[in-house]
Amino acid sequence: MPEPMLKLEGLEAWYGESHVLHGVGLEVREGEVVTLLGRNGAGKTTTLRAIMGLVPRRQGSIRFEGRELIGARSDAIARAGIAYCPEERGIFASLNVTENLFLPPVIRAGGMTVPEIHALFPNLKERARSPGAKLSGGEQQMLAIGRILRTGARLLLLDEPSEGLAPVIVQQIGRTIRELKARGFTVLLVEQNFRFAQTVADRHYVMEHGRVVEMVANADLAAAMDRLHEYLGV
Repeated sequence: MPEPMLKLEGLEAWYGESHVLHGVGLEVREGEVVTLLGRNGAGKTTTLRAIMGLVPRRQGSIRFEGRELIGARSDAIARAGIAYCPEERGIFASLNVTENLFLPPVIRAGGMTVPEIHALFPNLKERARSPGAKLSGGEQQMLAIGRILRTGARLLLLDEPSEGLAPVIVQQIGRTIRELKARGFTVLLVEQNFRFAQTVADRHYVMEHGRVVEMVANADLAAAMDRLHEYLGV
């Protein structure tokens, strides 16, 4: 079996004196959608930030396409082909939709074109000249995802893309993730909305207190529901 696209082993992370991740291990194979599930404070977002080099102190192993990234700077990690869509979205309020789309640099060939992004998110085409401050929460989330699709990155880290959105927009985000998988993208997705996660993912890692405590294949969810209720309170 080929080496996973992304493999974490013994990943530790700290914010100052606070030890947040305690030996996280997981892997994501090319073309998969994998979720990190867990309650608030379980370490899900910190795991994504640690992968991107955005945590002040980390140790262990982060291998991407066979390359060790634990000592790399965040800009080098992005250029290696990993793109991060943060929970807070990071839309520039004074720039319009098109200007926001063109902010991240292209780091590899094969990124999506603006017309392809507009086909995924028709709202962004309609609002092309609208400043970021005028967008709805759903439109901001579409823009935050669309913006990283131009870069050519093949591994997408999405942090809580369904949070705070109307059900119809959540369904659209779900369709988008499934379309990205069909196009060959690989996705590591942080979610609290378990019911949303099970509509898009191949596998789920459950985190608790900064550790991965279980991995469940989507096909095995029914048999694992009692345990997931305990972990997630769903």
